[in-house]
Amino acid sequence: MQLTFLAKIGTIIVKRVVIIVNEYIKRICDEELELKLEAFGAVHIVGPKWCGKTTTAKQFAKSYIEMQDPDKRDMYIQTAKVKPSNLLVGENPRLIDEWQIAPNLWDAVRVSVDRRGEDGLYILTGSNSIDKTEIMHTGTGRIDTLVMYPMSLYESGESNGSVSLADLFMNPHALEDGCASELTIDELIFAACRGGWPSSLQRKSDKAKLLVARSYFDSLCSEDVSNIDGIKRDETTTRLLLRSYARNISTIVTNRTIINDVNANIELSESSFYSYIKVLKKLFLVQDVEAWCPAIRSKSAIQATDKREFVDPSLVVAALGVEPEYFNLDLKTFGFIFETLCIRDLKAYSTALGGRVSYYRDRYGLEADCVLHLRDGRYALIEFKLGSADIDEGAKHLIEIEKLIKEYNEKEKQCKLRMPDLKIVITGTQFGYKREDGVMVVPIGCLKN
Repeated sequence: MQLTFLAKIGTIIVKRVVIIVNEYIKRICDEELELKLEAFGAVHIVGPKWCGKTTTAKQFAKSYIEMQDPDKRDMYIQTAKVKPSNLLVGENPRLIDEWQIAPNLWDAVRVSVDRRGEDGLYILTGSNSIDKTEIMHTGTGRIDTLVMYPMSLYESGESNGSVSLADLFMNPHALEDGCASELTIDELIFAACRGGWPSSLQRKSDKAKLLVARSYFDSLCSEDVSNIDGIKRDETTTRLLLRSYARNISTIVTNRTIINDVNANIELSESSFYSYIKVLKKLFLVQDVEAWCPAIRSKSAIQATDKREFVDPSLVVAALGVEPEYFNLDLKTFGFIFETLCIRDLKAYSTALGGRVSYYRDRYGLEADCVLHLRDGRYALIEFKLGSADIDEGAKHLIEIEKLIKEYNEKEKQCKLRMPDLKIVITGTQFGYKREDGVMVVPIGCLKN
């Protein structure tokens, strides 16, 4: 087996799998963080635990404090109560890691930014979303937010990055020469089960890499759901709820369906369900995808319920309690997990483009698994198909939606809808190409931002 040594970044690539040798993994959000530090007094990096927020922030910070340091935590909290500005003293940008341990630091940062009138003073990181009841001011105009996700396949080295999402929007001829992914289905399954956690790449064996996501999931169920606000929550209830979520991943199901699923084992009231879901969203674990509801159908025809998603496919696997080998005989189930992986990657890739994702589905069976919207109004209709046998079906859906929009615009005199800029079927296959009908087929193992 040939090894390619890349001394510049301190990595070894073996069959597209990156083994990190104590070096920083360059993240897609790096450029956005640099830009936000230039534009705002402070930047708040949010996202799930272990996705690399602190490590990334330290690449830009010139000084830092870690609020969760067990040797100094009590001292930091007491200082924050008496004179929080003391914790801001240091060379800028100054990183305050897990700032929410002392919530009044938020207002201290805001006041400091106002008084100094400079950009790039502070970086705040945290694994919990802001509880606005504990701060006096939102920080609008002073503190901007950067959402960080687990690593995409391109960041982990498993996508070769031969197809740029930005290039597809800019250049209609971008895929005319085709592309090819080196990622096999077995490697794709393993990547989904391992997840996009940077620390997993530092493990030598595949078994050790898989343990990272499981450990994260176990910690979340046993500790994080209670530690976030000091309210004791039941570990068994959390596991059952997340297992039901995993069983319904990438689908549109009602809250009542999940509640009934949990109630088959233990009692879960509707109010308790909403309480648990609120916490899981604050921990950035559950990230449902909202519906895109253009006026091309009647309101009653369009499915407006959020689609169930986790922030990373490995957490779906952990919730189900299965191994990668399980999917060798159940590729249908893996198809739903594949969609979660694709959504994760598209969120990461579109961050610098100001992108957001939604989905379209109506009661006539017409769907687009993902609609990727850019800030300037451009958008792509996207279907996810694991194998080549379903590519035609996915392309057909996208073309039918485009036709509906065209027919709507022909009837509508005002408020016309923009036609889709791209129609893409993202696959787990080897080869990518542009079809005669204009639909682009792109393997997830080729895609990058």
